[in-house]
Amino acid sequence: MTWKIEAAKHAVECLPKECCGLLAIIKGKETYWPCKNIAESGFEYFVIDPDDWAECEDTGEIIGIVHSHSTGSIKPSDNDKASCEYLGLPWFIFSPITNEWFSFEPSGWKTPSLIGRSFVFGVHDCWSLITDWFQENKNVKINYTKRPQTLKEFIKNPLFVKTLPELGFKELDNKEDIEIGDVLIMESVKDVLGHAALYIGDQTILHHSLGKLSCREQYDLNYQQATKKVYRYAA
Repeated sequence: MTWKIEAAKHAVECLPKECCGLLAIIKGKETYWPCKNIAESGFEYFVIDPDDWAECEDTGEIIGIVHSHSTGSIKPSDNDKASCEYLGLPWFIFSPITNEWFSFEPSGWKTPSLIGRSFVFGVHDCWSLITDWFQENKNVKINYTKRPQTLKEFIKNPLFVKTLPELGFKELDNKEDIEIGDVLIMESVKDVLGHAALYIGDQTILHHSLGKLSCREQYDLNYQQATKKVYRYAA
């Protein structure tokens, strides 16, 4: 397949980082659409630039996700499997080291962990991490309004302040102490409340930032100053 030749070239060009791209039908042909990997490291996972995704979607019909594994096994990671399930698209992995391909499709796989997820907007992001924590730790299923198509659109209208009360969360006043399970809404960029974290006790938060793996971090002064609103689940 011609698109695989182009994808393989892109994978070699991106070494030692992982390449990423989209398989699309453009003018009646299967076409590889190279994308920028905006992951912070880019060596062990990938994040497709949402602008590249939007441009491809405007040009043709996306029918698959393509990326490379520049080190280790060609088999899909847990994040690959979770993203494949969410997007409902075939997944294609290429190893520029062994010159091999591996492909798979959605099969009902469930993600096993809250820590170490790669950021994929709408799949593994700051809000999905919180809803999964509530499902695993409180047996509470919390839905959320559908994300915009791109992060750029989301930053223009983050939706947290509007949506959280509709989902059963009550905003706390600044005199109340935070507790385990409280949702912290932070400024992601100036005057934009675009990031959500979860307080899990012992001055620690669980969160997932763009281009990083989901993790626990100390709720230090920087994060405290970025926190503008606090919500507690009250439903």
